[in-house]
Amino acid sequence: MTTSPTTAIILGTGLGKLADEITDAARISYKDIPNFPVSTVEGHSGNLIFGKLGDKDILAMEGRFHYYEGYTMKEVTFPIRVMYELGIKTLFVSNAAGGTNPAFEIGDLMIITDQINALPENPLRGKNFPTGPRFPDMSEAYDKKLIQQAVAIATEKGIKVQQGVYLATQGPTFETPAEYKMFRIWGADAVGMSTVPEVIVANHCGIKCFGISVITDLGVEGKIVEVSHEEVQKAADAVQPLMAEIMREMINRA
Repeated sequence: MTTSPTTAIILGTGLGKLADEITDAARISYKDIPNFPVSTVEGHSGNLIFGKLGDKDILAMEGRFHYYEGYTMKEVTFPIRVMYELGIKTLFVSNAAGGTNPAFEIGDLMIITDQINALPENPLRGKNFPTGPRFPDMSEAYDKKLIQQAVAIATEKGIKVQQGVYLATQGPTFETPAEYKMFRIWGADAVGMSTVPEVIVANHCGIKCFGISVITDLGVEGKIVEVSHEEVQKAADAVQPLMAEIMREMINRA
C-alpha cells in the first residue's frame, strides 16, 4: 500500500470507533515500533494505522499514552516527533474531560480553543529539538481556521457544540471538588489528563492542531458525583458518532 498522509488523528476517548471507518488499513502494533510506549489504559487499543478516511490518506493512533501511566513526557510525545518525520501537517485530537463550566452538561462536545498545562513537566524540557525554536510561541495552540470550520460543520449538521479551554492534570485521580473550583477560577472549562503535551510538541513541530473534548462528568458545585473510568467511557461512546462526524467532514474537506 502506498500512502502519504499529511493528517493524523489521535483516537482518544470518544473517537476509538472511528478506526473502523479507516479503509485500506495497515495496522502496526505499538510494541513492534522501536522506542514506542505501549498503551495500558482500557479502551486504548495500541496500534498505528495507515489508511484512508473517505478519500484522504490518514495516519491514526489507536490509543495514546499518559504521564500517569509512568511514562516520561518525552515518551508520551514521542509519536508526535514520528508524525513530524512522516510529513504530518495537521493533528486532530480527542479526549474525555470533566466540565467545570456551569453551562456544560454530560455528553456535550467542547471544541478546544486553548489549553492550560497543569502537568508537573513541560514536554520540551531539556535539549531543544531542531523542529522548532527554544521558546516556541503558543498564542494559537489550536488553529483558529480549523475551529471556525468545525463550528460551521456542526451548525450545518445540527450538532450542538460548546467551546472552551482545556486543562490537563497529572492524574490518575479524578479531581476533588476544591480542585475543580480552583481550575474554574484559573479559566478552565474542562479538565482531563491528556492532550496538552501532544499539542505543545505538535506546535513546536509546526503542526496545526484541532481538538474536541467529550464532557463525561461535571466538576460544577452541586453537580459533582462519584465517577468511574467505565462511566466516562460510556458517556464518551454515547456521543462518539457526533464527534466522528465533525472530524470526518473536516478531514474530507481539507
